[in-house]
Amino acid sequence: MEVIRTIHEMRKAVKLWKEQGKTIGFVPTMGYLHEGHQSLMQAAKKQTDIRVLSIFVNPIQFGPNEDYETYPRDEERDLSIARNEQVDCVFMPSVKEMYPQPIRTKVQVAEVTDKLCGASRPGHFDGVSTVVSKLFHIIQPNKAFFGLKDAQQVAVIEQMAGDLNMDIDIVPCPIVREADGLALSSRNKYLNAEERKQAVVLSQSLSALNDWLQERTLTLEQIRNRLTEQISKAPLAHIDYVEILKYPELEPPEEGQMLAQMTGKYIAALAVKFGATRLIDNHIFTLQP
Repeated sequence: MEVIRTIHEMRKAVKLWKEQGKTIGFVPTMGYLHEGHQSLMQAAKKQTDIRVLSIFVNPIQFGPNEDYETYPRDEERDLSIARNEQVDCVFMPSVKEMYPQPIRTKVQVAEVTDKLCGASRPGHFDGVSTVVSKLFHIIQPNKAFFGLKDAQQVAVIEQMAGDLNMDIDIVPCPIVREADGLALSSRNKYLNAEERKQAVVLSQSLSALNDWLQERTLTLEQIRNRLTEQISKAPLAHIDYVEILKYPELEPPEEGQMLAQMTGKYIAALAVKFGATRLIDNHIFTLQP
């Protein structure tokens, strides 16, 4: 496994792979790898010849009061996991390498970014789409693999790639969960024992949603209210948002319609704080008459 830290060396490697006719699968991460990231690497292994993993904690997607400085980092552990997953190359640039001077050009995706996490974290998705665009230009992958735990991010990247005619297949991959249902996240390590115990209410609520969807006389607003009530039963849960929107366009559904009258794909998306730790989770579902 090759570890590359400069854009120049990364581009040299990409040029060689392209000359050899190899397909490149790319998994962008901010490190502190877990089984969710490993599932993306495994998907890339099945679908492409060369697997590139990037590890870069991107400062421009963090707000001024967010956890950039304290975001968990463990280079040695990450490289060990990547090696075990038979990744071919890990791209680990420094902030200075990626942003040698203050960046004046940003990639901004409209509309899909102004709801959910975009509403509560202004500028976050500008930072995400900008760094992913930079990484796509550097690594030139045939396929890029993203976890659906952050389904809004997947929608943003798909919109960007389509709008800008990027010749890259975006591959969404299923959420990976711990044994009790909690969605895997690098931030889970911040939770204390009681917060960790109560955080399971997120996946439990989304699981209950599957049952509520069978009640065809309900509206999505009624289901959203049920989700909110269920999560609020956890004393330490402080809700940022509970929303149900069309997916991937993230537009509000028709008001007042019963489930039996609705068609299409939707997402139930949650963001909830336990102590200082903000967790997200979601469930994507399809309604048919």
